[in-house]
Amino acid sequence: MDDDYVEAVLDLVARIPAGRAMTYGTVAEVVGDELAAAGLARRGGPRQVGQVMARAGSGVPWWRVVNAAGSPPARHTTRALALLRAERTPLSADGTRVALRAAIWFPD
Repeated sequence: MDDDYVEAVLDLVARIPAGRAMTYGTVAEVVGDELAAAGLARRGGPRQVGQVMARAGSGVPWWRVVNAAGSPPARHTTRALALLRAERTPLSADGTRVALRAAIWFPD
């Protein structure tokens, strides 16, 4: 992965407001659009976003990025759910995943 892509992913994740969330796929789509708008090649997908988050995402609110079902990263589920609850992010009735219809965020 190139530095432009990593920087774009981390920049977008840093902008997700408290109490909101994005999926890996949505992050990939928005980053692709932003790179294309800047005249750079559109690239990456959900898996690449996951790789960026796993390797370099500790300095951004990583818990606000979930899978398409609204579940946080499997290795960090307990911590992520605690952080999401603290931010009053809408969760499913059983509290195990983000209620995406209520919590999804798209940048302006």
